[in-house]
Amino acid sequence: MRIICEICATKLNTMILSSLLNRFSEPETLKMAKLGRELRAQGIDVIDLSLGEPDFDTPQHIKDAAIKAINDNWSHYTPVAGFLDLREAVCSKLKRDNDLDYKPEQIVTSTGAKQSLANAILALVDDGDEVIIPTPYWVTYSELVKIARGKVVEIRTSTEASFKATPAQIEAAITPKTKVFMFSSPCNPSGAVYSKEELKAIADLFKKYPQITILSDEIYEYINFVGKHESIAQFDEIKDQIVVINGLSKGFAMTGWRLGYTASSVEIAKAMEKLQGQFTSGTCSITQKAAVTALVGDLKPSLEMTEEFTRRRTTTLKLVGEMPGFKCYAPEGAFYVFPDVSSYYGKSDGTQTIANAADFSMYLLNTAHVSSVMGDAFGEPNCVRFSFANSMTNIERAWARIKEALAKLK
Repeated sequence: MRIICEICATKLNTMILSSLLNRFSEPETLKMAKLGRELRAQGIDVIDLSLGEPDFDTPQHIKDAAIKAINDNWSHYTPVAGFLDLREAVCSKLKRDNDLDYKPEQIVTSTGAKQSLANAILALVDDGDEVIIPTPYWVTYSELVKIARGKVVEIRTSTEASFKATPAQIEAAITPKTKVFMFSSPCNPSGAVYSKEELKAIADLFKKYPQITILSDEIYEYINFVGKHESIAQFDEIKDQIVVINGLSKGFAMTGWRLGYTASSVEIAKAMEKLQGQFTSGTCSITQKAAVTALVGDLKPSLEMTEEFTRRRTTTLKLVGEMPGFKCYAPEGAFYVFPDVSSYYGKSDGTQTIANAADFSMYLLNTAHVSSVMGDAFGEPNCVRFSFANSMTNIERAWARIKEALAKLK
């Protein structure tokens, strides 16, 4: 009996976890937030410029809708793709804001836009399929492709090109194995926003490649500093090739509510619904009812948030402009700046030497007590992402600390 127990114990101690875990990395955004929390727990005043979360509360009329849903006992399992009234609300929103015509059977609601992206990638990408992604991109894009055993094909953009990919660059990256093109506008982390003319040129390209699906992440739609949001799904010739991904986290300050959605062809929608049925089923019933009110209700609170982000953007760009050696694109959307900080590589404060973006971010965290996210996570090793989704006071305090820390590097 003892021998058997010893054998069991040995097996437990040598347990091998799934190789899936080796295919992808923990998001650097979450890792930096975790490090910041650990320093705060030690009593250190850390200013968070790392996480992509609006520092506003959910508007009252949306919270009231959730309270009503609780009192009305909307507390049971939900349809996998979402309640019909929510999918109808998504269709109404897409028509009102984007002049896009979709039917409820083309909408799948999920537990956040991250799950919507995962549904789309897993429904489309097979082992060895290639997914083209312009850099910089949100950290999760590449990792989802790896989970699906696909191959990430990066298109390098630059500050000088406003961090946008051209049709020529995209076509040069296309091979017989290309299955998906994935991008965001407004972009996290760069803040790049594609104009209608730029999207039309990309749409004209993809008319020649009907076998390629376009994933268009539009989660930052309302946080736009240059005018009306434009969706690539407006071009009817390629509409069935497109999966629009959106959600409520950024535009409605509903990060913790977890509600994302997709609009696509019925065929792709059914595939994503099938996948979600095995992973999570339908998302939270109370969130869904509140989301109906958010999507078809008063947009004034969302627009007021954008006005405040606009003021913070102006202040942030002024302060970034005072940082020696920074090269920074002025974001047209979202709430980040993504400066090139490579002029500091090789410099030292006498104790630490900055070799790369990760060293730079860790130096600022430990010396200035300001958290940021290294650009490697977004496919741009010379850049670092700083959020301005924080109070004006904290933004000014943070950049004063950063300036002081940078002055120590020689």
